[in-house]
Amino acid sequence: MAGTTTRGGRRVLRPQDNGSRERKSLNGLWSFVLDPDGRGRTDRWFAGPLAGARQMAVPASYNDITTDAGVRDHVGVAWYQLTTYVPRGWGGRRIVLNVEAATHRATVWVDETEVVAHEGGYTPFEADLTEHVTPGERIRITIAVDNTLTFRTIPPGIVEDTPHGKKQKYWHDFFNYAGLHRSVWLHATGPEHLTDVTVVTGLDGGTGTVEYTVESTGGARVAVILRDADGNPVAEGDGARGTLVVPDVHPWAPGDGYLYELDVQLFDAAGTVLDRYLQNVGVRTVAVSGTRFLLNGEPFYFTGFGMHEDHTVLGKGHNDALMLHDFELLDWIGANSFRTSHYPYSQDVLDYADRRGIVVIDETAAVGLNMSVGGGMFGAQGYPTYSADTVNDETQRVHAQAIRELVARDKNHPSVVLWSIANEPESETEAGEEYFRPLFELTRELDPTRPVGFVNMMMAYYPRCRVSQFADVLMLNRYYGWYVATGDLAAAEEMWENELRGWAAENKPILITEYGADTYPGLRSLTAEPWSEEYQTAYLEMNHRLFDRIDAVVGEHVWNFADFTTTSGIVRVGGNKKGVFTRDRKPKAAAYALRERWKGKRP
Repeated sequence: MAGTTTRGGRRVLRPQDNGSRERKSLNGLWSFVLDPDGRGRTDRWFAGPLAGARQMAVPASYNDITTDAGVRDHVGVAWYQLTTYVPRGWGGRRIVLNVEAATHRATVWVDETEVVAHEGGYTPFEADLTEHVTPGERIRITIAVDNTLTFRTIPPGIVEDTPHGKKQKYWHDFFNYAGLHRSVWLHATGPEHLTDVTVVTGLDGGTGTVEYTVESTGGARVAVILRDADGNPVAEGDGARGTLVVPDVHPWAPGDGYLYELDVQLFDAAGTVLDRYLQNVGVRTVAVSGTRFLLNGEPFYFTGFGMHEDHTVLGKGHNDALMLHDFELLDWIGANSFRTSHYPYSQDVLDYADRRGIVVIDETAAVGLNMSVGGGMFGAQGYPTYSADTVNDETQRVHAQAIRELVARDKNHPSVVLWSIANEPESETEAGEEYFRPLFELTRELDPTRPVGFVNMMMAYYPRCRVSQFADVLMLNRYYGWYVATGDLAAAEEMWENELRGWAAENKPILITEYGADTYPGLRSLTAEPWSEEYQTAYLEMNHRLFDRIDAVVGEHVWNFADFTTTSGIVRVGGNKKGVFTRDRKPKAAAYALRERWKGKRP
């Protein structure tokens, strides 16, 4: 229900149904056509029905739905179109189109009028259509979605022109799924309306506090009511900002996703409600103290995974049933947390994490900012990471906007306890230090209530990293025993411990954000050889012995929750196989070993 987004500094609230707001889902089958030559805008495809179109599901990635390799590997613009009606009862209302995700950028037309353009594939955007539509009349919505990655995008990539067409090259190890991955809405508010709600919570013994800030158009009066989970009022406030005191508070906590509801209302001079917004609130605190990560003042140890939005046929498309099943598997295995690797997840996922008491590390789509990481996996890049022609000031500006939109959208989620502003960038160089310094400053300015970090990779091993100085929490991806000392777990444990004890001397919490071994399901080995299920289990056990010896380690996120699709290559057999579940969510032997560690339950 809750969430906000920012575009160009302007915040908007996620569509919802309540006594003052209405929404209409535009999910379903849209007309769809590829534009490999980039002719659509010049030829004004938005001005009429898309010629030669097929049907495409929304929300979903378009890549795997057809049997056409040209669709799966398309580089460039894909056009979506839907004809629908604006509800007749919306006369005199402000009418808005909201797109929850268009990967990686989009331009939107209503009939023949361009109404909005947006950069960034995983955060929502909207357009005010009030002046362009008539309630009760039919409208044509056309969305051109561009999946192209360049050095000016987050994540980065390049397009190579080959004798056989355009080829997209990128440096992140998951498939570049594209399309309208999440819901599309029409929604209506009053002309004078709420534009943002921000909550910051606190605890003092059995008393909770909810500091709220409300933004709106005009100068109408604001009043708020905080209700408990049973709907009983527990505190009230007047004015656009204030602090509510909650005696006998029920805190939000891991495994206990207790939510209050903040009812925000906007009144005219006669006392008539002009607008209303319902914001879920979990009362909890987050802090870092030395090597401890504290939730509600108590040390917290993360157990869980790096995950991907990745399913057969849907790609990165959101589906409620599949989401619920994944959360059931998290509960079964004893996971209390996950990281949204390597992009912001659907708002529905974070809403549900709030309700289930699952802790979330929320990450931007800044993955692949490292030209030295590929090697045999992606091929030699031959580029410097940071330069005037590669990752530069313009890239940093796009990165900063991605941070702004992530924080604005997810700032009110109690499940979100840590911002991760990048995954495995080049961080051992002076150029990396200068690139990231202002981004850390920006994130803290946007949200001073949560710790900030980034995910460090092996090439920036201790003490080489020059960016970790800015982080509140040290997040480490390490593959000793897989990419290093492959198959030699004794040597891997020694090497890993030597490095980890160096990081522990930094007096910061250490969260192991990735450790894992590719495992082909059903491959068994008496001697625990790499790729076997036995080796994956032995590999994890080696890591766990080490983590238990280092007091500064505050959590373990296995890479990965489930097998997922990647670009094709000689080191990937049908995708990345480091999941402890298969892509269709069947457990490997390691899943039972993790369940025993995290829940104390034997298979």
